[in-house]
Amino acid sequence: MAQNKTKKVVMIEKIEKNEYLKNPCKASSLPLWKSRVIDIPDNMKIIREDVFFEKQFDDYNNKQYFKLIHWLKNLQEVKLKNNFEVVSASIEDYAKHIDYCYNNGMIAEELKKYLKHSVYKSDLWIAVADKTTKQIVASGIAEFDDEIGEGIIEWIQVSPEYRKIGLGYFVVCELLNRLKNYAKFVTVSGELNSKCNPLKLYLKCGFENKIIWNILVKKQ
Repeated sequence: MAQNKTKKVVMIEKIEKNEYLKNPCKASSLPLWKSRVIDIPDNMKIIREDVFFEKQFDDYNNKQYFKLIHWLKNLQEVKLKNNFEVVSASIEDYAKHIDYCYNNGMIAEELKKYLKHSVYKSDLWIAVADKTTKQIVASGIAEFDDEIGEGIIEWIQVSPEYRKIGLGYFVVCELLNRLKNYAKFVTVSGELNSKCNPLKLYLKCGFENKIIWNILVKKQ
């Protein structure tokens, strides 16, 4: 553990269940189940903002992520506008839509791995289509860890030409309403400075307790 006179670096990923449940956002940048199965690469460090000393990591590129929590209180039932509908979709459909929204190279084979996750639940995948074009224009994927009652919002995306008309809000609220049947709380993470401003959406949906995490990757 590296130290500085004013701040000390604390790497918090492999966390015990009881410690995580005290404050899920502060305990780990990841959901508990994922923190147990992911090994942090040697060239990467994940450090919470309140214990982060920037000058100590001049040789790292830094990207900031937020983590939020929702206690599933006072949930709203949100209705779709008449020209949209929730539809069944294939893994290929989801992968294509994620890639279209983020241009991240998502392929069906990668998304199929989600079906093998211990936290997979089929009713926590949702796709919204435009009734006129029959094309998927919004989608979301959530997961559920029954060991601790944690719901996890994993993917939320809206096609660029359909943004700012409430579709993202609908998908998140719909997933929260589905999760309330299982979960005690729900967590979500996202890039803090994304142009899509996911933080604003999640706060609108009732998430709270924002904690910022620095994802540092060693410069080549």
